Amino acid sequence: MKKYRKRIADDILKRKLEGKGAVLIEGPKWCGKTTTAEQIAASVIYMDDPEKKEQNIAMSEISPKRLLIGAVPRLIDEWQLAPKLWDTIRFEVDHRDGLGQFILTGSAVPADTKEITHSGTGRFTWLTMRPMSLYESGDSSGDVSLKDLFDGAGEIDGASELSFERLAFLVCRGGWPQAVDMREEIALDQAMDYYDAVVHSDINRADQVQKNPERVRRLMRSYARNQGGQVPNTVLARDIAANDEASVSEETVASYVNALRKIFVVEDMPAWNPNLRSKTAIRSSDTRYYVDPSIAAAALGIGPNDLMNDLKTFGFLFETLCIRDLRVFADALNGEVYHYRDKEGQECDAVIHLRNGRYGLIEIKLGGDRLIEEGARSLKSMEAKLDTDRMREPSFLMVLTGTGDYAYRRPDGVCVVPIGSLKN
Repeated sequence: MKKYRKRIADDILKRKLEGKGAVLIEGPKWCGKTTTAEQIAASVIYMDDPEKKEQNIAMSEISPKRLLIGAVPRLIDEWQLAPKLWDTIRFEVDHRDGLGQFILTGSAVPADTKEITHSGTGRFTWLTMRPMSLYESGDSSGDVSLKDLFDGAGEIDGASELSFERLAFLVCRGGWPQAVDMREEIALDQAMDYYDAVVHSDINRADQVQKNPERVRRLMRSYARNQGGQVPNTVLARDIAANDEASVSEETVASYVNALRKIFVVEDMPAWNPNLRSKTAIRSSDTRYYVDPSIAAAALGIGPNDLMNDLKTFGFLFETLCIRDLRVFADALNGEVYHYRDKEGQECDAVIHLRNGRYGLIEIKLGGDRLIEEGARSLKSMEAKLDTDRMREPSFLMVLTGTGDYAYRRPDGVCVVPIGSLKN
């Protein structure tokens, strides 16, 4: 039996089951949702089991309660194939004695929600899973803890063993659990296979609308080129149309992007809105990101050697890797990840804001003394803009780097941390 690699979501799932009757685990296909849920489930029904799929769906229409019989917590895998189960589970949670009754997993939002009449408020809680962070896949030493930084740790000390070449490989391999233990050549194939599945079939599952595979390819390629940017759908439409005989409307692009969002392939980042000393206008557009950098690499048709020969592209995709990891870590700390940009040109790549009001400011740089210095200056400038009479001071300022052997705190207080040494 294949050894299970512990996930940060394990402890989150256990905690959520203690507080609600049902937990819905959402996230991209193949990120490990079912395997994680299986570690704690006492019984399971796989709705998409080829031998039982039609029977399961039919039963969900005739007698959905029958599918819920079993030891608890009971796992209903790919529940979205039978949306009627939602209200049945909600009813069961109301009438059973005890919490932690059900775990639902889904790699897509249900295409048809007319069968769902209740929001699930008070009965359901949600957990988002993403591909593995470097810490979960064993590629980060975990010497530097975000939790410790939020708790006020003065000194930081950590080491990273990631070489430039290894980092390029990890960007292209991604955090897909099955790929982690494969030899490198085969591991790289997995992201390409995932991308091909999205193009040819998975994107159509989102809304049951058949889409043009070539246009999906062009959209995903354009999306990959605009990683970390706040570009509107009109820009994506122009980018696609430049290589298409027919024009592509903004509405078509919006529908394709929404389909990718429903199957958790893209996960854009909202803007942070802090209290500022000045009346600077804040740009509120979301920043474009794939849920994993390997999808962007596959969409661009590039590999590790291509990244090492094109540092600009490497930097963009490295940022996507960092955002993925920061989101995984923030979930464990009851936090969210945002970006900041104002009309004066001040930016901050990532802001981790916790529910208790604490927050940290992070600039992401591939590496090199000049870029680290640039990131530190930007962070200090951002810090000076914050109105600390109306909000807390940041818990930490961090330049998150790709290269570099050690983590340390600069004399100006800015932490320099290689991604290969970070954990939640």
